[in-house]
Amino acid sequence: MSALTLTHARFLLLETIRVPVALIGTLFFPSAAMLFFVVPFASDDSVAATYATASMVTFAVMTSNLFGHGVGVAADRALPWDAYTRTLPAGPGPRFAGRIIVGLVMTAASLLPVVVIAALFTEASTTPLGLLLGAGAALAAAVPFTLMGLAIGYGLPMKAALAVAQVLFFPLAFFGGLMSSPLDPPGIVRAAAPYLPTRGAVELLWAAVADHSPDPRALIMLAVWTVALAGLAVLAYYRDQRQRFR
Repeated sequence: MSALTLTHARFLLLETIRVPVALIGTLFFPSAAMLFFVVPFASDDSVAATYATASMVTFAVMTSNLFGHGVGVAADRALPWDAYTRTLPAGPGPRFAGRIIVGLVMTAASLLPVVVIAALFTEASTTPLGLLLGAGAALAAAVPFTLMGLAIGYGLPMKAALAVAQVLFFPLAFFGGLMSSPLDPPGIVRAAAPYLPTRGAVELLWAAVADHSPDPRALIMLAVWTVALAGLAVLAYYRDQRQRFR
């Protein structure tokens, strides 16, 4: 990892921390979802609480990256500093990588309250190996949502990016099965979920922390979504580059 990448990451992280409401929002929504949707209804059932906690971890990963990158990148594009850094000879690589590092840091920050709430207020349980595998699965699950956020942020202006992120957020969470039981989901969720990135992501988490065999369709579609979103993010970046720096 280059020193320039770390410099960009440090700058972007300091920029985020200096706006406390952004950090509070990242921590609040996944924690609130745990407190309102998991603790009252699944806290006494070890299996249900474990699955629900993994779902809320995926919820946190999606929230952090979809809004953090989608809205954050769109907001940065409106600033003179972003235009200046885009003209430097280092190219897009270090800034892209630095932004992804910051996204992972913010994702980790959003996961900690979820895990703490699960440990203190529910019967959710896993093994030390399961916890380690779950952390790795969360990192893997962050990839498609990072790419989705970058595609939105580089492809749309600030107001449009916020609206699109909000419109995508709930359908991806609901139809991906994050808000229903993995054992007995509603019919519409059962039909749609395997084809959405949220389902592939949560299948990875479920398999890591519980005795769950992931749906191959969901994992294949997660890979397809990741490749497609990577292409869309790169396309959005270079389209923005051509429009603004011709």
